[in-house]
Amino acid sequence: MGLDNCPRCGKLYATNFRDVCPACIKDIDEEYRLCSEYLRKHKGASIHEVSEETSVSIKQITKFIREGRISLIGVPNLAYPCEVCGTLIRENTMCINCRSRLVHDINKSPGSKGADESEKPPSSAGAAYRIMDRLRDRN
Repeated sequence: MGLDNCPRCGKLYATNFRDVCPACIKDIDEEYRLCSEYLRKHKGASIHEVSEETSVSIKQITKFIREGRISLIGVPNLAYPCEVCGTLIRENTMCINCRSRLVHDINKSPGSKGADESEKPPSSAGAAYRIMDRLRDRN
């Protein structure tokens, strides 16, 4: 049985699958309940409105979205910040501008295959290369 300090409150706890202490798990579940109830009643709410009305941080709401606990389907105005620039997005972790800048910088770096091969920014959200695709191609 491993022991760890809770990253949220700092208390010592027996490690579990959620990586926070049981008291914080209850707090997080309560925050999720507040957010989901608010979104059921206010489908047009933005992430800032949800945060203000429920007192749940934008970071925590973003985590709920990324974990799949809060779905963006049926909530047209709900978006979360890009991890690089903070622009509101509805999929992936970076906006299209930051992704294209990253691809451009990688292609310009020494040892890259060449700038000709992929100088264009990704045309859609599905253009991101995933490790599962690479592993599938090996077989």
